[in-house]
Amino acid sequence: MNLLGIDVSKNKLDSALILVNKPTKFLDKKTPNHAKGFDTLLQWCCKKASCSPQELHIILEATGPYHEKVALWMYKAGCKVSVLNPARIKNFAQSQGFRSKNDQLDAKIIARFGQKMEPKLWEPTVEKYQELHNILNRIQTVSKEIQSEKNRLEKQVATASPSKSVIQSISRTIVFLEEEKKQLKCLVKEHIDQDPELKMDQTFLESIPGVGPELGQWMNNLLKHGTSFQNAKQVVAYLGLNPTEHTSGISVSKRPRISKAGPAVYRAKLFMPAIVAFRYNPDVKALYERLLAKGKSKMAAVVAAMRKLVHICFGVIKHQTKYQSQIT
Repeated sequence: MNLLGIDVSKNKLDSALILVNKPTKFLDKKTPNHAKGFDTLLQWCCKKASCSPQELHIILEATGPYHEKVALWMYKAGCKVSVLNPARIKNFAQSQGFRSKNDQLDAKIIARFGQKMEPKLWEPTVEKYQELHNILNRIQTVSKEIQSEKNRLEKQVATASPSKSVIQSISRTIVFLEEEKKQLKCLVKEHIDQDPELKMDQTFLESIPGVGPELGQWMNNLLKHGTSFQNAKQVVAYLGLNPTEHTSGISVSKRPRISKAGPAVYRAKLFMPAIVAFRYNPDVKALYERLLAKGKSKMAAVVAAMRKLVHICFGVIKHQTKYQSQIT
């Protein structure tokens, strides 16, 4: 397979092509980061490799929103596409002894990573889940802005000479943001209710004691009708809730902690529902009491409850059924 590593920036793409019959050589190309540039790049690759788009493997890093258009465009053109975590590329570059850094070199490193590691293929998110993701993220952003404005209001009121006009301005902004958040919450509910699959999955998730509408919406977005992960352990690992050890010989023995490798927003959304589940979810309650009886700390029990909720959420989506307690 011909490999094309792309280093993506806001305005341009730095690319390095490795031909299947010349695996040690690189061909370089720079193009703009827009549709015309994508087309130019694809035509150049097919000409140099004497191949069709289906014989080309595109490899690029996830760089905020800037990689999404080229990844989707190349996917629709028929290319195989892999989108990688930048941390993997960074670690790979260090392991290969690269010391310098520039855009063209980064493209070569990405292409070489694809050649040696054979990364899994990427597929675009289904539109309805992408829209759900976008609305939920917007709610999260607005919520942070509300809290920031409330903090500013508190500081302004606490000053020796508070400004009445500033206080009024901040108060108006808070009212506006609260109304915007309310509208967005209605929008996400409407989006879910209008799609039978999303609505059914939301019903299954909210049947779990401890899982309310908000957590249900986030888990609905994450699990995508059971297509995102093969098992619950993968979900737990993705969310950074899996315990990790740090021991070496007899001199290093740190207490196990969760990896915190995944998106922090999900861990934050799971925290309070896990505490509520101590009282109302029989499976989580039994786990919590069992861990405390073994001498585990309350925080360790909370984290275990968060993992348990993730397992239950995955289970109801996988089996397409409402929650049924395993406690007999």
